[in-house]
Amino acid sequence: MAEYRTERVGRLIQEKIGSLIVEGKVKDPRVDTFLSITRVAVSRDLSYADCYVSSYKSAGLATGVEGLQSAAGFIQSQLAAMMHIRHTPRLRFHEDQGIREGFELVQKIDSLVNTNSETPNDGQ
Repeated sequence: MAEYRTERVGRLIQEKIGSLIVEGKVKDPRVDTFLSITRVAVSRDLSYADCYVSSYKSAGLATGVEGLQSAAGFIQSQLAAMMHIRHTPRLRFHEDQGIREGFELVQKIDSLVNTNSETPNDGQ
């Protein structure tokens, strides 16, 4: 039961932080609207929420995460006003490399397929 609650709170935090970023309510200049919250992992006791961030522009990801981390107090206060839970989790922001790593993996697979199709078969 507690696992369902942490997932639900995580999805809600992801949605609310995403809307704060898109609406431009986070005034830090490092936080770009191209940032996206890909997933949120909430601790079992709801004291921490690890927010994983990706960006369409890979160059601004590290600075965007720094901007979100410095605005974490403001974002947490906004979440407290929007969400109806007793304690709002402390937010920690991390770069999500999963999308980039997945893209690189697909490129490697494609290059292997292309090299295998270019090599001649020895009569097989």
